[in-house]
Amino acid sequence: MAGLTAVALAVVGFLAHQARANIPQDLRGTPGASATPAASPTGTPRAGRPPVPPPAGSGTGERVVYSVGDDRVWLVGPDGEVRNTFKVTPGSVDPPPGTYTVTSRTKATTGTDGVPVEHVVRFTSVDGVVIGFSAAVDGSTPAPRRAVRTGGIRESRADGEAMWMFAPVGQKVVVVR
Repeated sequence: MAGLTAVALAVVGFLAHQARANIPQDLRGTPGASATPAASPTGTPRAGRPPVPPPAGSGTGERVVYSVGDDRVWLVGPDGEVRNTFKVTPGSVDPPPGTYTVTSRTKATTGTDGVPVEHVVRFTSVDGVVIGFSAAVDGSTPAPRRAVRTGGIRESRADGEAMWMFAPVGQKVVVVR
């Protein structure tokens, strides 16, 4: 059953990527423009300082970068410029380093920890635990309880909305240590 689910997710991701690549130019908006809203307070450079750059070795081009060691996310545009960066609170199960794609999204649901969440962007699973980004509706980002195996990487509500706007199904996600 897990094999069929993995194949189905891969097919959906591939089809979404193909659909995204075939959007007519006149419907794409301004070349180089980002659908990402303005940077949230956690991602906005202060007093003209540049944003924290993504880690070396995190790839090139448009992508979401997640550093497991720094508990930080970068939204990187096609030109390689950081569109947003913010701190996150990891779940109790970390994804291994590698390159993934967004496999599914849900506007609102309940997390595996019982907390109502929104802007859920999933990209892999580890031993049956689904891994993805989400924002708690109440704005909380509590430390994970190790007794509960969760893959929800929590972000603020503003950062969750930025992720939602930036990462459709098929978007590349790079996980680094």
